[in-house]
Amino acid sequence: MVVCGDDALARRLATELRSVYGSHVTLVLPPAGRSVSPTVVGRARASALIGRMSAAMNRAAGIGEPAASERLLEADELTDEVLADAGVERAAALALVHDDDETNIRTALAARRLNPRLRLVIRLYNRRLGQYLEAVLDQAAALATPGTDPRAFDASTTILSDADTAAPALAAAAVAGTSKVVEAEGLILRAAERTGPGPAAPGGSEICTLALLSDPSAEPAPDGGVPGPQLLPDEETVAAGAARGRVVLETVSYSGPNLPSGRSVPLGYLLSRRLRWSFAGLVAAVLALAIAAMLTTSDRDYPLHAVYLTVLDLFSINEPATGEPAARQILQLLSGLVGLLLLPVLFAAVLEALGTFRSGSAVRRPPRGLSGHVVLLGLGKIGTRVLARLRELDIPVVCVESDPDARGLALARRLRVPVVLGDVTQEGVLEAAKVHRAHSLLALTSVDTTNLEAALYARSVDPTLRVVMRLYDDDFATAVYRTLRTAHPRATTRSRSVSYLAAPAFAGAMMGRQILGAIPVERRVLLIAAVEVAGHAQLAGRTVAEAFRPGAWRVLALDTGSAGATPTIPAPAPPPDARGTATPPRLLWELHPGYVLRPEDRVVVAATRRGLADLLGHRPDTMTGATPPH
Repeated sequence: MVVCGDDALARRLATELRSVYGSHVTLVLPPAGRSVSPTVVGRARASALIGRMSAAMNRAAGIGEPAASERLLEADELTDEVLADAGVERAAALALVHDDDETNIRTALAARRLNPRLRLVIRLYNRRLGQYLEAVLDQAAALATPGTDPRAFDASTTILSDADTAAPALAAAAVAGTSKVVEAEGLILRAAERTGPGPAAPGGSEICTLALLSDPSAEPAPDGGVPGPQLLPDEETVAAGAARGRVVLETVSYSGPNLPSGRSVPLGYLLSRRLRWSFAGLVAAVLALAIAAMLTTSDRDYPLHAVYLTVLDLFSINEPATGEPAARQILQLLSGLVGLLLLPVLFAAVLEALGTFRSGSAVRRPPRGLSGHVVLLGLGKIGTRVLARLRELDIPVVCVESDPDARGLALARRLRVPVVLGDVTQEGVLEAAKVHRAHSLLALTSVDTTNLEAALYARSVDPTLRVVMRLYDDDFATAVYRTLRTAHPRATTRSRSVSYLAAPAFAGAMMGRQILGAIPVERRVLLIAAVEVAGHAQLAGRTVAEAFRPGAWRVLALDTGSAGATPTIPAPAPPPDARGTATPPRLLWELHPGYVLRPEDRVVVAATRRGLADLLGHRPDTMTGATPPH
């Protein structure tokens, strides 16, 4: 695997490939100091740079120590010579994650020319340009290898954005308190640990058991260690190990209150509570006058006629009650007085409704009585993607943004999401977002100190509030996390960088388009992949139960979309429409064990690295890009 970049995402991606997938990686970075010619840095320096990150990441994920360190190249510019020195001509995949789109595009075109069979993963911010580029590079790979079976190798091109790939994890952290997630067809899945049998945790629906964790009370292994986890166990094994911890796959959902959606405007947005009470009092006065008129009339007037006469008196369009009984005259005077009181109330209602419609074209205010929502700070590149994800889950959101020209305000206006314009560090801004009644706080501004200040203030208001912060500096994020966890042990605190959350998706794309994500289980890893049934004897013509191979792979879901489609990593789902609804997922997760898999079907499977390699007909070293041992 070859990774080319100029920021933290490149280092994170290299670490993910080495520690999770066991791949050999060549990392190409710009020189740390003055410009020098491309040189191969010694293995000791590569270990110092990448090894420390691998060790820290492994300790956090519970994965074993990585393999031997790989090469690190320094280059001012990604020329053909640099790419050749990095081994692109014989590499399995190349990731271009520079912050500059033009650099990534130029290098991708050169790499496709050098190696038409190379898998390309490109980081681009421009979605439309990415779609065109992906089609061109895939067509170039097909024309450069005429007459070759496309299934013999995977020369796919995948365009990703760090903002799009980090958004599901941030949304899941706000809902379920975890970022260990996998995305499939717009559905967010999480791997959660359970102790013994029991229902899924709130905010999730359990799909299956992925693994049984190690049993500390078991007999030591021949090498003296504790036996490892059992991946993809069958039902009998799960029942026998009911006392052991297990890793289950769950869907991330939300069951709290929803914001009003649709094009209709609720009455609470148009009229304030005082005006509504004023109208109620006037209606009660009219009814009381009508009843009094009906009771004081000698011939006992009908109720509807009595109301009609009262309304005429109210608007002063009835004949004067001269020559009529005193009671009728008094009621007419009282009706005229109530009519005078009605005029200012109607005038105030008109002004308030006009003001509501005027502000509705800009941003909405948080509704009265809102609770259980997510407070989202920052509507920049990351915040906009996270907002779309949260609304796809029907989660009520209140946004806080200081820039009136932020890119996410248009999306918030279209989705009818309340926005508080103001600096979160100023007094009263977070109170206006009703953070004291919120479910969680997502601090996603581009300033670390602003995110920290907002989190600390929210903690002072509600010590149990779930807080997720976006912090750029890893050491600073670690220190903040440990301090807040110590100060508020009962609360959930997460501090993540975008590169940390985006690296798994980029690494999965480098493994091939089938890979949707990876889930670490102690010192091992499970892959979630999309596989076509056609051409796989282990799947075609078999039932779901017969296709299950314990310890190797398991069919999780069936794609109900178009048959024969090429498996791809699900692109980020489009934002919801103006009604706040999104296209429902095409994956069917509750498969009957007796369903027979057809060649035109496409399924989502959970598999080990070796199991997926056997299923796809590859050697394990071709799945990871590693060099087979001599």
